Amino acid sequence: MKRIFFSLKGRILIFLSVFGPATIAAMADNDAAGVATYSLAGAKLGYPILFLLPIITILLGVTQEMGIRLALISRKGLADLIREFYGIRISLFIFFCIFIANIFTIIVDLSAVKIATNLLNIPTLPSVLFIVFFSFIFVAKGSYKSTQNIFLISTLFYLTYIFSAFKSNPNWGSALSNLVIPNGVSFDSNYLKDYLILGLGVVGTTITPWGQFFISSFAFDKKIEQSKVKYAQLETIWGAFLTNFFSYFMIVATASTLFVHSIPLISGEQAALAIKPFAGQLASTFFAIGILNAGFMGVVVISLTTAYAFSEFFGYSGSLDTSFTKSRSFYIIFLIQLIIATVAVMIPGVSLFKLAITAQVLNAMMLPLVFYFLIKFTSNPTIMNRYINSSFQRIFAIIATIIIIIASVLTTVLTIFNF
Repeated sequence: MKRIFFSLKGRILIFLSVFGPATIAAMADNDAAGVATYSLAGAKLGYPILFLLPIITILLGVTQEMGIRLALISRKGLADLIREFYGIRISLFIFFCIFIANIFTIIVDLSAVKIATNLLNIPTLPSVLFIVFFSFIFVAKGSYKSTQNIFLISTLFYLTYIFSAFKSNPNWGSALSNLVIPNGVSFDSNYLKDYLILGLGVVGTTITPWGQFFISSFAFDKKIEQSKVKYAQLETIWGAFLTNFFSYFMIVATASTLFVHSIPLISGEQAALAIKPFAGQLASTFFAIGILNAGFMGVVVISLTTAYAFSEFFGYSGSLDTSFTKSRSFYIIFLIQLIIATVAVMIPGVSLFKLAITAQVLNAMMLPLVFYFLIKFTSNPTIMNRYINSSFQRIFAIIATIIIIIASVLTTVLTIFNF
């Protein structure tokens, strides 16, 4: 009995030693843009959209598992492998696309921070400047461990969506039964059309090109040993589950208030105000705090993704455990993105909608290419040794990729036409 106890204790300690990258990468997919999409889906479709969450969890888990396995076995990030196998021209093209798409996404997330502080009656300009300054200082002056810990603490703020959902007094029977089979609404042709487009949009906003680069680079930066790959793979399952666990409550909060009372929702940030008459001030405040935290997570994680990609694509030093002097280009790229986003957000009359369109279009264009490389590398025995994709994994990954690509394209269409 004692031997079993110590064996279990040892495995738990090993799991905790690798814990972090997959959970943070998955949770960051619920950035401000993700919160907006889930809120819109809940407000327009009600509880039946919850049926897609188990499917999205599987898709996210599959793609993230490939990314983290690739990094731990090859001892290189995804961008590094693209440069090594496909050359500098392809690397330059992909980095340019990543940089532009990520800049627009960062601006959208920082705009959400601006709107959320306004909803919370906090001075907007000082708050935005503080978050940008704090983001740079804790990344540039901290270490991998301190940065990871702050990210993990930030994930706790997603609990606010649980409070908002409970304060909304939902029909928990419907909220749970719809995870198994959609029910409780009239499934006419208009509803089914909305469900198809918004549902695929939910998939497309959760699984992103930048997310695949981030999990690969962030896991590699942690320097997890190859022998612990199974524990890292286990964390990808946990991360995918946790992400959509919180997404569940985002949808429940808006479905039980806005959908039930047929209140149209134009933007995700508006949800915090829109649920107030039905769920009360506290629920509205919690929802706004959640948006603020999601915006912060998105700003930092996506900026780091670009910095990692730059270092890997062009062979520079880039690690959270190296000083500013040794990884100057890494930290400068990170800072440049924050400055550009801050300036853009402060310009009066900037259309957040147009920025969101641009980000979605670029991400939709990049996704097929990113997954092509991901599947290609994880199926290559020269890179992966005995850890290559099995036939089942390869086929499942290809099918999942096709679904995600369709979802991303339809998300773009949805955004462009403001469906």
